[in-house]
Amino acid sequence: MVRKHVIVSGRVQGVFFRDTCRQNALARGVSGWVRNLPDGDVEAVFEGPEERVAQMVEWAHQGPPSADVKKVEVRDEGPEGLSSFEVLPAPRP
Repeated sequence: MVRKHVIVSGRVQGVFFRDTCRQNALARGVSGWVRNLPDGDVEAVFEGPEERVAQMVEWAHQGPPSADVKKVEVRDEGPEGLSSFEVLPAPRP
């Protein structure tokens, strides 16, 4: 079980990034969350089996068809035992 925290930059808001991310994570059995950030980036956490989490990180480098991903920052974190994947509201600035 691994956990990756990613920040995705580029044209990633208003392109169904969060919902497509949620659908892909659920299809792979990956837990975590995704949300928009006030600066236009998208933040996500992927938690689950190493290979499946790696697939989600790889997906984040492309995003949905209408996205234009410029940069993906990835940090390793300790798993928290999440059991679902959800779209969270953006944090308050």
